[in-house]
Amino acid sequence: MENNLIIVLLILCTLHFSGFEANALSYDYTASIECLENPDKPLYGGGIVLNPELNVGLEGWHAFGGAKMKHIELAGNKFVATHGRNQPSDSISQKLYLQNEMLYSFSAWIQVSEGNAPVAAVFKTATGFKHAGAVVAESKCWSMLKGGFTSDASGPAELYFESKNTSVEIWVDSISLQPFTQEEWTSHQDQGIKKVRKANVRIQVVDKQGNPLPNATISIVQKQSGFPVGCAINKNILTNTAYQNWFTSRFRFTTFEDEMKWYSTEGSPGHEDYLSADALLRFAKEHNIAVRGHNVVWDDPKYQPGWLYSLSPTALSKAVAKRINSIMSRYKGQLISWDVVNENLHFSFFERKLGMQASATFYKLAQATDGTVPLFLNDYNTIEDSRDGASTPAKYLQKLREIQAFPGNRNVRMGIGLEAHFNTPNLPYMRASIDTLAATGLPIWLTELDVQNSPNQAKYLDQVLKEAHSHPKVDGIVMWAAWKPQGCYRMCLTDNNFKNLPTGNVVDNLLHQWSSKALAGSTDSDGFFEESLFHGEYEVKITHPSSLAHSFVIVSTNASQQSPVIFQFSV
Repeated sequence: MENNLIIVLLILCTLHFSGFEANALSYDYTASIECLENPDKPLYGGGIVLNPELNVGLEGWHAFGGAKMKHIELAGNKFVATHGRNQPSDSISQKLYLQNEMLYSFSAWIQVSEGNAPVAAVFKTATGFKHAGAVVAESKCWSMLKGGFTSDASGPAELYFESKNTSVEIWVDSISLQPFTQEEWTSHQDQGIKKVRKANVRIQVVDKQGNPLPNATISIVQKQSGFPVGCAINKNILTNTAYQNWFTSRFRFTTFEDEMKWYSTEGSPGHEDYLSADALLRFAKEHNIAVRGHNVVWDDPKYQPGWLYSLSPTALSKAVAKRINSIMSRYKGQLISWDVVNENLHFSFFERKLGMQASATFYKLAQATDGTVPLFLNDYNTIEDSRDGASTPAKYLQKLREIQAFPGNRNVRMGIGLEAHFNTPNLPYMRASIDTLAATGLPIWLTELDVQNSPNQAKYLDQVLKEAHSHPKVDGIVMWAAWKPQGCYRMCLTDNNFKNLPTGNVVDNLLHQWSSKALAGSTDSDGFFEESLFHGEYEVKITHPSSLAHSFVIVSTNASQQSPVIFQFSV
């Protein structure tokens, strides 16, 4: 029979954020990472608080601790400031009222009187101190602090700002505190997934003369997800068929837990052993699994090959250069990214030995060796713990800028790696922190996601996975749950018989929710069939009484495409 069908597929993108459902206040994902001459207006018009003057920044403030308060006006802009500070918590303060189980989005614009200094926003409540976030504030310009917290009780609270540098005045303006209900927060996630992870697909079936063909039967089956969700593995998978079957039925992305780390590949100087890493990479290729390179060097002094400690600076520098060239050349073109310097915000083993520009030098060498994929900075507590001053989003940005400003590094393809080792999640802080980092325009991955063992482990895992997947600027997730017979690092997804634990059930349920079910239908009178599909790869089968059955594999649009994409097939 002569082929006489033409199938036209239109992928219609709906990628802009135009607000959520009418019953849910939309969330503002914007953040500024530039130091501005004047502060922007407060988000949400200042939000909803007990004292409306909080938004104005003049009335309702008082001195906190041993500090003194003053009002300042510069170029017509009025704001409050604190001076005479002797303790980090000496500040200006505002009393307000919090509601139990509300998720609060917080933002403010901060300036200090001289130099620069980290400044944190803290809420003193009846149940303890809530650290909403921090920024590295500067003099002569305004920096945005964006953060948040969830209230665990209703009652009065007090907002104040703190800085360990007591020699600076803290200036504050354009404060916003916006509460969201749990239902509104969930609505943000649901609507975000619809807007950034899905596309409206329109298929038209016409004959060779361009006439629409109604009643053509169409079936659509998703073959692969377009959003990366993976899990770490280790060499145990190479000899365990049950582990292999469990893993390959779920994941197409992975990171090797230890097998690429320097202490695993060069236990003694000059004696390199890549057998385990090579074997894991072959396994991954056989099963169409993409691999993140982890890691080139690790700044924690506890995790170095033992022979490094006694090297002179010159010998250490040569050893690092050899390491970068060895591992990155070996796997060039076979990985999707590299964690070049691990935990560079918390530790400084190489900086102490080789100087403060050590890490920037490593990225320059890495770019020269394999600059074809993103080169990630990878660290923890940037989205997990607002109390960790070493790795706030502001400190992360500071380190990125130091690396990028190093001579020869302007074109280094950087990436933002967030380890995501959670205890009790602070979802407003997590979201706001990603907002801030997203302003760089760099790819963002949650690279080692897990949750500590507790009665709420599965519940918390569900929360952070949903939050990450729904954020418009998160590009991928890898969980840190590589199986070992003696137990996983902090979180397992299965028992030793590869039966799902509650955490594994959470992952399976979400993977199911985030994939399109098999669809079947027929074209309308104009030859059209339309459906909303998750980004990914699909097999489309079309039949019509006037022709034989035909199957096609199509790839839907991704979140970076803004205009309709047309697929046309003549069959």
